[in-house]
Amino acid sequence: MRIVVALGGNALLRRGQPMTADNQRINIRIAAEQLAKIAPGVELVVAHGNGPQVGLLSLQAAAYTSLNPYPLDVLGAETEGMIGYMIEQELGNLLPVEVPFATLLTQVEVDPADPAFQHPSKPIGPVYSKAEAERLAAENGWSIAADGEQFRRVVASPRPTRIFEIRPITWLLEKGCIVICAGGGGIPTLYGTDGKLKGVEAVIDKDLCSALLAEQLDSDLLVIATDVSAVFSDWGQATQKSISVAHPDALAEFDFAAGSMGPKVQAACEFARHTGKVAVIGSLADIQAIVQGKAGTRISTAQPGIHYH
Repeated sequence: MRIVVALGGNALLRRGQPMTADNQRINIRIAAEQLAKIAPGVELVVAHGNGPQVGLLSLQAAAYTSLNPYPLDVLGAETEGMIGYMIEQELGNLLPVEVPFATLLTQVEVDPADPAFQHPSKPIGPVYSKAEAERLAAENGWSIAADGEQFRRVVASPRPTRIFEIRPITWLLEKGCIVICAGGGGIPTLYGTDGKLKGVEAVIDKDLCSALLAEQLDSDLLVIATDVSAVFSDWGQATQKSISVAHPDALAEFDFAAGSMGPKVQAACEFARHTGKVAVIGSLADIQAIVQGKAGTRISTAQPGIHYH
């Protein structure tokens, strides 16, 4: 059985926690304990978020004013290596020593004609006063947007279209390796007018990239692990109910939050529609039960409608 597990940001850094290496390692250790329970006997791929880590690097770069900051694609590559290292080490401490691991820097192609490039919406880096943000935007060619009373840089979030490292990921899986890849949605790249591949200042949604990864690997199951036990209708209201099983068409009738559950539901629905297989959204703490079919929200085209826990 081939499984792709997409770890949400809570697997790396909980809400409100300082962005220290110790905190990240503690949280990754919790994720590793769950992954270790399902790893034996399956082909396991782990994807993950990197938003807080890229934000931290952007903050650090902003304090070093004598040189231009590194572009987002390079920062993304840095975080893939850092987070992959921690996942490998913590998971390796729980599994037999003969289990091999590999972290792959993962380049993901986006379309230069994607409409997202005309409408940057993804906040990146530190907050600024309006005057400072406007000055930096003029100097660096940034787009900016209000974030409460302050302003932040915003970049495009184009759809992923191709994962370049699919073949080596497949080769590693066939040799029994646990693969960590596509961190933070992968490194956004595109072909320029000269036909050369290059990085681009953008952020790819990690859930959509994980769904594409699972599809292109012909995975049997996609698990999107987050900090809630399931997808809920009427979230935050007295009438909220947790969804047990749903057809993608039934979920299309709901309006899930764009910044949290929305992309996860979209990614799970796309995987289910494109492959005819199952995607599950649920809690990081329930990964073993999710794989056993006992927890989370299972999204599948096998039966119509929606069912609640």
